[in-house]
Amino acid sequence: MDVMRIAAFSDGEQGGNPAGVWIGEALPEAETMQRIASDVGFSETAFAAPIDGGWRVRYFAPQTEIPFCGHATIALGAALALRHGDGDFALTLNHAWIGVAGRRDGATIAATLRSPPTRSAAADPALLERALALFGLDRADLDPRLPPAQIHGGADHLLLALRSRETLAAMRYNLDAGRTLMREAGWITIALVWAESPQRFHARNPFASGGVYEDPATGAAAAALGGYLRDAGWPHGGAVSIVQGEDMGMRSLLRIAIGTTPGEPVDVSGTARRMD
Repeated sequence: MDVMRIAAFSDGEQGGNPAGVWIGEALPEAETMQRIASDVGFSETAFAAPIDGGWRVRYFAPQTEIPFCGHATIALGAALALRHGDGDFALTLNHAWIGVAGRRDGATIAATLRSPPTRSAAADPALLERALALFGLDRADLDPRLPPAQIHGGADHLLLALRSRETLAAMRYNLDAGRTLMREAGWITIALVWAESPQRFHARNPFASGGVYEDPATGAAAAALGGYLRDAGWPHGGAVSIVQGEDMGMRSLLRIAIGTTPGEPVDVSGTARRMD
């Protein structure tokens, strides 16, 4: 089965988070999709087939299926634009209906996803303490302006906002312990962020729940962060940008457009580049 390899949220023709994209007339069996995703080896592979004027989509990490993946959705939007021309594409996920737009622009493709509804809540104290211990952090390392929270934009994540860029750069953890904690808590990733300014963040996203130490760009966590910033009354000015992957040597750029209505979806945009 042919799988396109596309880096989403690229920094021009460099960086980005690689995703696999499989497009066919009908989705394979779940076991087959899981095997393909494991063979591809990227943090996620998106599988898409036509349905009711749109596309039925499922996402698989190397070790498990996940409900929503932002960077693989951006990669899918790029792949659909390359195959079918620039356009807006309706996507049916396991538990949500979203959309992605793809526009070809030279060697890269600009893409924007419309996330599932967003929500956020205070982090469970016991799980928070375990997460801090996982990274060797304490509460003095956290930015008091953005309290720890469970955030959601199609999937659940733990948000930890840090006081300094240096603490973010020093992130280390045990993959097995992280996998156990994230799966018990139901977190797809743990999003560690540092606010360079009210409209510019730096992020790192451990993805141990899917068997991946770290993602260089995480659109689902970006969407959830956008919803959290709106709920928290953060002075986002309607949009924020995220720099991710710098500490991995895979610099990625994400932009979130944030509305004013509690719970509404957000738009996450970036560019994508072919890798094959």
